[in-house]
Amino acid sequence: MADCNELFSDEDFVVEHLFASPENARLIQDFSVGNDAMGLEMFLKEVSEQEEKEKQTRTYLIKDRYTGELACYFSMRTGLITLQIEGDSFDSLSALELSNFAMNQKYKAAHPNVKKGGAYFFKRFILPLANFVSEYVGVSTLYIYALPDDRLIDHYKKMGFSRLPVDQEKFVQSHVKPKYDEGCIFMYQIL
Repeated sequence: MADCNELFSDEDFVVEHLFASPENARLIQDFSVGNDAMGLEMFLKEVSEQEEKEKQTRTYLIKDRYTGELACYFSMRTGLITLQIEGDSFDSLSALELSNFAMNQKYKAAHPNVKKGGAYFFKRFILPLANFVSEYVGVSTLYIYALPDDRLIDHYKKMGFSRLPVDQEKFVQSHVKPKYDEGCIFMYQIL
C-alpha cells in the first residue's frame, strides 16, 4: 500500500486538509484569485466548509513549507462522465472531478521566483492523489470544468487535459454539467 503522506509534501510545499490547522481559517480569508475567477475565491471562503461537512467535496491547501503562506488550493470529488457514443446512445465512466483549482495571487506576487506554480502543483500533488485514489476506487478519468479563457484552456492542455469533439462537448454540457460550472469548458484526462 502506498504511503499517502508521500503525496502530500515535498521539500518546499506541504498539502493540508482544509481543517488540518486552526491557522488555515485565517489563510483562507486572505486568499485572493485576483482575476475573473471570483467564483473560485468565493467557494474557498464561503462554501468549502459546508461542502466538507456534507461530504460533497474535499478541499486541500498547498502551503509554503518555510513561510506557512497559502500558495494554492484545490478541491476534488468523485463524479461520473456521461459521453455520447453514437446517435442517442451513451456510456458512463467513473471519474474524479478537480472541482476547484486556484493559485493565490498574493503568494505569486510575493514569490515571483515560483514559476508555473499551477502546473507544478498539479503534477506534484493533484495528479498523484488522483492516481492514488484510482488504485483503490474504480475511477479511470480526471476531469475539470475550465473557465472559458483560451490561455487557461491551453494551460490545461499542456497539463494533459483534452477537450471532447464539439458534438460530445455539447452533450456533456447539456446533460451533466453542474450549474456552478455554467459557461465552463469540460476537459478530461485518462488516469
